[in-house]
Amino acid sequence: MTPEERGKRIKEARISKKMTQSEVVGTFITRNMLSQIESGSATPSVKTLEYLASVLDIPISSLLPQGEAEDVGSLRPDLDLLINSKSLYREGRYREAAAALQSAERSSSLSDEFTALRARCCLKLAEQLADENSPKAAEYAKEAAALSEKGLYASGELKADALKLLGEIAEKLKKYYEDIISSI
Repeated sequence: MTPEERGKRIKEARISKKMTQSEVVGTFITRNMLSQIESGSATPSVKTLEYLASVLDIPISSLLPQGEAEDVGSLRPDLDLLINSKSLYREGRYREAAAALQSAERSSSLSDEFTALRARCCLKLAEQLADENSPKAAEYAKEAAALSEKGLYASGELKADALKLLGEIAEKLKKYYEDIISSI
């Protein structure tokens, strides 16, 4: 399906519902973006297509090329996992989010997103444990640094933060163990 055909279907569905562009877009996208989608000059994301399909009460499969609708359906569990993990991250439940992401990371078409979020979870866990003189803090910082280099969302900034924290943790642990040894 060409972008023009998709745009025509969206516009026809909107007109048949007697809706203006402003009524369709709500606060999700701009009216200008909908106009571009309807004219075929912009390609919407799957999330935008899901939104438009729900507002216009049409099946998303009618807006996707043959075969692509099945791909979106097969992505649903991974999208749900990503959304749930992001919620856990926002709630500060980093360990739960990291564990869920790790279990699906290798087998998913969203592995880049999973890896990027898991790197952030590991860094947050390392930050939480850094003051407890826990060797686990160093493990999490090291894992965050390694994960930050992988995939489409590789982040030099996240890696630098993880390595800086790893250095600080190493110094704290060194002092901690030296104090233990000297007290014997």
